Amino acid sequence: MPDILARTLAAISPVDGTLRKKAKAHLDNLTKPRGSLGRLEEEAVRLFCIAGGERPAVDPARIHTFAGDHGVTAEGVSPFPSEVTRQMVANFLAGGAGVNVLARTAGVQLVVVDAGCAGGDFAVHPSLVSAKVMPGTHNLAKGPAMSVAQCQAAVEVGIGLANAAAADGVRCLGMGEMGIGNTTPSTALCCAYLGFTPLEIAGPGAGLDPAGVRKKAEVVRQALWANDTAVSGGDALDILAALGGLEIAGLTGLALGAAANRMPLVVDGFISTAAYVAAWKMHQDVADYAFFSHASAEPGHMRVMEALGAKPLLHLDMRLGEGTGAAMAIFVLRCAAAIFNEMATFEKAGVSGRK
Repeated sequence: MPDILARTLAAISPVDGTLRKKAKAHLDNLTKPRGSLGRLEEEAVRLFCIAGGERPAVDPARIHTFAGDHGVTAEGVSPFPSEVTRQMVANFLAGGAGVNVLARTAGVQLVVVDAGCAGGDFAVHPSLVSAKVMPGTHNLAKGPAMSVAQCQAAVEVGIGLANAAAADGVRCLGMGEMGIGNTTPSTALCCAYLGFTPLEIAGPGAGLDPAGVRKKAEVVRQALWANDTAVSGGDALDILAALGGLEIAGLTGLALGAAANRMPLVVDGFISTAAYVAAWKMHQDVADYAFFSHASAEPGHMRVMEALGAKPLLHLDMRLGEGTGAAMAIFVLRCAAAIFNEMATFEKAGVSGRK
């Protein structure tokens, strides 16, 4: 019997692009000049296609913030100690982090996932999913961050959560993450998948100075060399296991599960984008379901966006992660769906149309 990952990949199919013409005709008949709502109209068309020609919807929406620790922090790639990952998970569960505030403001449910935090299990909490595959990854600068089996287990955690969300009636999924040091594996993954050099996309992460960024780029270079067999082999799962993180692998599975369930997926910042790229490398039709929330201030993010031909919804110089951008972008998509579903046509409103 095929494993969960194989079944999920087999279930992903592209949206019906022929529906775009019908969606655009509807939008052009609403009481406004054609195209005057810009990106809202573009995203409404995409939501209509994802919905298979039914009324587009993004509510209820749910953000999953995956957390995991990284052995590569031993290389000094972050100004913060690894303990902060665990402390921030506690902050999420207490409702005090940036993503909590923005999710509450946007009316989006937040679920926190322990995919690989160092230390023992957290206390039971209604917003927590305990799915620890291992208590943090190995140092990817010395060899594989995890085994392929461990990586696939983390991916399948994300798939399972996407499937559970679909069963709960959730219509839209958002990606978020927490993990001290996780811009380093994200940089390595984007280099391996998209052909960048470490210096092209390495950034300050949680606050490195220029010397620290250069050191991070060197650590990524070492990681690519130490894992050359996986990188040169080109298999997306092997690369994710060698260079990724447990929270990144979980988000990769969430992206695949969203596409398999035909749900809009809102990608957060740089780390979530690296996870999306891993999913896209496993099945390129994932792109039909993905919306990029914002242009991260992490320097490499826009280089990656350009490589993917993607257009972020928001430009607010944010680089926190956690799912903060996803929370705000879900509200934008809610607006796009509402315009499509609720705005009056010229005929219904008794307004003269275009001559």
